[in-house]
Amino acid sequence: MTPDKDQPPDEMPAARGPGGFGGRPFDPRLLHGPIPRSLFLLAFPIMGGNILQIAYQLVDAFWVGRLGAAAVASVSVSMPLMFLMMSIGMGFTIAGSTLIAQYVGARNRDMVDHVAGQTLLTVVAVSMALGLLGFVIAPYLLELMEVDSEVYHNALGFLRVQFLSLPLAFAYFCFQSQMRGVGQVTIPLYIISGSVLINFVLDPLFIFHFGWGVMGAALATMVSQTVAATVAITLLTSGRYGIRLKLRQLRPDFTFILRAFNLGYPAAIEGSARGLGVTMMMFLITSFGTVTTAAYGVGGNVLQFVVIPAMGFSMATSTLVGQNIGAGNIPRAEAVARLAALITFSALSGVGIVAFVFANHVAAFFVPHDKAVIHEASVFIRTVSWSFGFIGVQFALMGVLRASGNMFAAMVISLISQWVLSFPLAFVLSQRAHMGAHGIWWAFPIANVLTAIVSAIWFSRGDWKKRRIIDPSNLRQEEEEDVAEQVMV
Repeated sequence: MTPDKDQPPDEMPAARGPGGFGGRPFDPRLLHGPIPRSLFLLAFPIMGGNILQIAYQLVDAFWVGRLGAAAVASVSVSMPLMFLMMSIGMGFTIAGSTLIAQYVGARNRDMVDHVAGQTLLTVVAVSMALGLLGFVIAPYLLELMEVDSEVYHNALGFLRVQFLSLPLAFAYFCFQSQMRGVGQVTIPLYIISGSVLINFVLDPLFIFHFGWGVMGAALATMVSQTVAATVAITLLTSGRYGIRLKLRQLRPDFTFILRAFNLGYPAAIEGSARGLGVTMMMFLITSFGTVTTAAYGVGGNVLQFVVIPAMGFSMATSTLVGQNIGAGNIPRAEAVARLAALITFSALSGVGIVAFVFANHVAAFFVPHDKAVIHEASVFIRTVSWSFGFIGVQFALMGVLRASGNMFAAMVISLISQWVLSFPLAFVLSQRAHMGAHGIWWAFPIANVLTAIVSAIWFSRGDWKKRRIIDPSNLRQEEEEDVAEQVMV
């Protein structure tokens, strides 16, 4: 790659605005300061951004819940299908974020920009293909799931709008992951805050005022995602926050794309396995009728409130571990991993206690006028809530594996979680043990605990410490006086 004439090839560009520090696009405290402070500098903004990300679904669920159980069920049916389609292309995003974090640690500015451009190009292209495919096969998927006739029409409309929105969602997710890689975690938080506010205003307008119902919720989300994607691309091309995209970086580099594919395909399989597992679980759930399906939708929103922050902390851990691996500081990377697992277990266990105590109130928030759904959803929430801390451990340790480029391990753990534990347990307990829907509910906490144990065993083997995905010759050692000066600021 040829460096810009106005930019020294071996120097990272200065960052302006939030997150900038000492004229560099990343905070040097992430590599040299106390580990708890470094972890939380990344974790809080990422967790906030991810919590706001699920606000799309929470806002939709809140307003759609006023339309009745059938409307809630139509949105619930759509969610796992969308998750499956999105997961297929997310491997490139994860691979790009991992490479960017390690190149930032190694001080290679050219490769940071190159990885960002190629990742964005690839992810958007994949999402366009998936969106078109999903739009075409949506009716067949719903028929295969044997969705009730009262749910089918709204589910089809909602699902098709969501498929058309895939490129918008992918463009923003790619931007978000790239900002994490360079340590600029507050900018995505600001963007998603504005996007959620737009969705909050448009939802009741589209659903009730214009009379578009469930379709209105999908259209409101599409408009807000359009705004977020537009702002994200503008910032990437501006060069203000550690990445500067130019047209030459959007020309296909098939050598890099192949390298990213080899790194990212296990992550794509991992995400797909999760998405397909959730979809198969929905097949099982819909067989118990509309009330159970709606209850799962309500409980699923609660699980998202736990999983998405856990993913956010996992992403923060991955960024911090990745930058330290790139800088050659393996002992610090390991210390980060252990602390992250402890924090997520403690925090999410506390969330689980709150969810258990207030399960009825949480369910009534989403479906205030349907006592049957409130009861079943509260049973689901209480059954799962005690295992929330184990979800945190699982995600924190898998973030470490991804940061080192060991995507295969994360893939295997995901396959075990979905296809050896979750779905088989749900089927056996609900069908063979004759526990009905409650058997499905119990499959979740059992799988959470066992998956956390598998993740801890794989992490403790230490293979991730030996993995190298960038050339160590790129590493530049800084003078100790400069490090000390930056840390003291």
